[in-house]
Amino acid sequence: MLTVGIAGLGAIGMRVATALDTGEIADMKLAAVSAGDLARAKERVAQFADPPSVIKATALADHAEIVIECAPKPVFRPLADAVLKAGRIFMPLSCGQLLEHPDLIDLAQTHSGRIIVPTGAILGLDAVRAMAVGEIQSVTLETRKPPAGLAGAPHLVENGISVDQLAEPKQVFAGSARQAAIGFPANVNVAAALSLAGIGPDRTTVEVWADPTIDRNMQTVRVVSDSGEITMGIRNIPSAENPRTGKVTALSVIACLQRMTAPLVAGS
Repeated sequence: MLTVGIAGLGAIGMRVATALDTGEIADMKLAAVSAGDLARAKERVAQFADPPSVIKATALADHAEIVIECAPKPVFRPLADAVLKAGRIFMPLSCGQLLEHPDLIDLAQTHSGRIIVPTGAILGLDAVRAMAVGEIQSVTLETRKPPAGLAGAPHLVENGISVDQLAEPKQVFAGSARQAAIGFPANVNVAAALSLAGIGPDRTTVEVWADPTIDRNMQTVRVVSDSGEITMGIRNIPSAENPRTGKVTALSVIACLQRMTAPLVAGS
């Protein structure tokens, strides 16, 4: 029985917490959770069959072997430090932060910790990872979201780009995955995940579109390599609680946890 801690009880964290409490994930137990408002967090898990401890984020590693991060940006670094120094498994949803803190990989290695990035709202990371064993020439991600899913992104604010009252699709960004992670920290963690699976954040190209003609978050990945070419697309239904993320993101975390104890695993 592996113990799990969750930092953040928003749309993703609460869905994963519920799955753990109801036994949807075999051989794992929700040991502890954290959130910005600990009193509110305690209320939210009070009706669970086996209520977890409600503690500050940096204490999660004292209670859990696996710590899932789905919290605001300021929480990321202190949480990652505490988890990895304790030799635990760190599962970040804000994986764009890994591009800003690459030293965490060395920290994990030094303390026998691990960093596992769930697939999230992207697809085909297993195929990209396999192609990267050979030689990849190019990786491109095109992400399209309803304008409300991009509103308030730092890149838009800093450059005075409005996505209000659009009548047609508008490209609001083109650049590297590293730049995308900085400009859209709450929107395109998929770009960081894709770059980590493939050829890195500086060689992975990203386009971001605000598209008023769609009601789903759309990702299209194109890869050219010495072992073949792939084009993959996914149309994610936005979370009702948070339109910046897709419903599938929480499900990918659940699938990642299930994979860790499953007797049969399909996919590399």
